[in-house]
Amino acid sequence: MHHLSAREPDAPASRPIKALTLCLAWLCLALPQPVHAQASRAAPEPPTLQAAEPALAERHMVVAAHPLAARAGREMLRKGGSAVDAAIAAQMVLGLVEPQSSGLGGGAFLIHHDAENGELTAWDGRETAPAAATPERFLGADGSPARWPEMVPGGLSVGVPGMLAMVAAVHDRHGVLPWADLFEPAIRLAREGFGVSPRLAALLRDDDPEAFSPAARAYFYDADGEAWPLGHVLTNDAYADTLERIAAEGPSAFYDGEIAGDVAAAVREAWRNPGDLSAADMAAYEVVEREPVCAPYRGHEVCGMGPPSSGAHTVGMTLAMLERFDLGTEPTPRAMHLVAEAEKLAFADRDRYIADPDFVDVPDGLLDPRYLGERSGLIERYQSMGRAEAGTPPGSRRSPGTDGTKEAPSTSHISVVDADGNVVSMTTTIESGFGSRLMARGFLLNNELTDFSFAPDDEDGRPVANRVEAGKRPRSSMAPTIVLGPDGRPVFVMGSPGGSRIIPYVVKAVIALVDWGMDPQQAAALFNFGSRNGPFEIERMPGAERWRAQIEPFGHEVTLAEMTSGLHIIALRDGRLEGGADPRREGEAAGD
Repeated sequence: MHHLSAREPDAPASRPIKALTLCLAWLCLALPQPVHAQASRAAPEPPTLQAAEPALAERHMVVAAHPLAARAGREMLRKGGSAVDAAIAAQMVLGLVEPQSSGLGGGAFLIHHDAENGELTAWDGRETAPAAATPERFLGADGSPARWPEMVPGGLSVGVPGMLAMVAAVHDRHGVLPWADLFEPAIRLAREGFGVSPRLAALLRDDDPEAFSPAARAYFYDADGEAWPLGHVLTNDAYADTLERIAAEGPSAFYDGEIAGDVAAAVREAWRNPGDLSAADMAAYEVVEREPVCAPYRGHEVCGMGPPSSGAHTVGMTLAMLERFDLGTEPTPRAMHLVAEAEKLAFADRDRYIADPDFVDVPDGLLDPRYLGERSGLIERYQSMGRAEAGTPPGSRRSPGTDGTKEAPSTSHISVVDADGNVVSMTTTIESGFGSRLMARGFLLNNELTDFSFAPDDEDGRPVANRVEAGKRPRSSMAPTIVLGPDGRPVFVMGSPGGSRIIPYVVKAVIALVDWGMDPQQAAALFNFGSRNGPFEIERMPGAERWRAQIEPFGHEVTLAEMTSGLHIIALRDGRLEGGADPRREGEAAGD
């Protein structure tokens, strides 16, 4: 495992802060008054937080983005299944009831901890670019990058789906129940029907039916173009048929033969932006088992997925640079400022250096303790640095161009602990909401290739690390995370959807659990904040303007933003399991 470390003594200063109260459905926060740059008086009153109690279990637990998915996972655990079995069953249901976020047509990353031998493994099921893809894929006729929204719908954005191949490979290693059993809940729901959820109904209502391919439009809307309303019972026999084939024949039923041919045809014959994915691309897909990336933080090891995901590196660099600071026992403007500054430095390096390691040399020095100590030294306790510049980590053989790749805030996350103590953290996606808007065989196809940089070179003519290339996996921010305690055993399991904001969401959750002593439900419900090396973002909510007033004196440009995280967290402590599902979405923690 790669390790990060950056520690030096902190000399904290205090600031005069008074408390105000902000209440928002699931949480209540005491908000401080403006900071005065040179004051040094008694510690402020800390904010207080109210949230629902965490779910409790003694044997096993699943937290997923929809109650039906969480219960499908628990059904496998009750049959004696492993954490991997439960995650697969939950994923197949999510592909039906939360189709806008993940499914057979997308990709995933999975971190697994084996309780018997302590082994931590990382599995890469990220989509790949077709063999015909070139760096100029998303350039317009004039040679300039196309507009991102124009490239999302249709076939050109679709990569080879990797999720199914990945979960099959992990099941071969860690599964207990028969493969076919894992598909039964989803097949049953697809045949019998499920009620359209509030989130799905709202997303469809606010969208344009013409933005969907004809097949997807016919599934999500009625003949008059009206979205199916809340509670409408929706069936999907095509999805059930596909799952039955996969259950009986294994993943080869998906990657070879009729299903692969239908996926390729949907891409090539797309009603918008016809693509070039082929049946041969489907058959050539390979899962990659990669080395987990771990970062020490206050006696813990925060472990996750390395490149092509930037999640574990960026989370780990952020935490390593923060370790020398006292972040207090509750959220404060000063702590939030320090977190944002560390995130800026980490994102600057992420944007320049991290991409598919099979195509680019990702510097090992990103994880170097001395380098991170130097980077941490750039953080001022009471003054924003503005925009951070990328550093020069040891092992940098060249300086690739920095890009501003856009990632849509979709995706889903599943956290599982089984009765034997095995752990799965799996983040899964089709990229944007409803992916490419193409449907084949009852499931939506991803638009993952828009996670590549549209510009192959930067302004100085340097090739961008995350440029499009045939067979390459686009950079991701997905951050499935397992936090190990001082004894090397898992203490927290977490992850979130949210595009590139996944990284600040996971950073927030780790700090909330480790520094601020919150339980998983409190950590998931806590207001979101941070910086992706741009403005300081605060979650838009009643009273958020008052938070802006506390942060601006540090010199930040502050913006209010919709930050719809979907943190799903399990804590393993005191001989029991505590689960938290993000109240911003529809998730549930289900356990016994």
